[in-house]
Amino acid sequence: MRRFFGFDSGDEDELDPGQTLSSGSSSSGAFRVGEKLSIKGEIVGEGDLELAGRFEGIVNVNGRVVVGERAEVDADISASNIVVGGKVRGNLNATGRVEILPQGVLTGNLKSGSFAAADGALVKGEIVVDRGRGRIEVGGGQP
Repeated sequence: MRRFFGFDSGDEDELDPGQTLSSGSSSSGAFRVGEKLSIKGEIVGEGDLELAGRFEGIVNVNGRVVVGERAEVDADISASNIVVGGKVRGNLNATGRVEILPQGVLTGNLKSGSFAAADGALVKGEIVVDRGRGRIEVGGGQP
């Protein structure tokens, strides 16, 4: 079943499904969208998320989101921390840190408490760093 959804290719020598693409360190409990999957929809909840395939929609999680090197994402992403190693078209909103890796491409606006872009990273859009950010705002404006 895990192989069907792209979580396990069947190779015994592969990395654990919870391992992140950016650092290779274990991130147990992370939900992973495999490289061979294409998903449209909304992901909402608590926990870490790794996007390695194609995703279109909305991501709103209280956790870490890692966009893999081969991933193509058309989505607005709200999370505690966001790491972009692939292509993202959409707005990023993080209470913590947003990191764009050397091969990462972001086309959209970014709001976070901390921001870093490696040499070679591409960012097209507005960047707002607000060190006083305490939580993610979801939904409409304040009453």
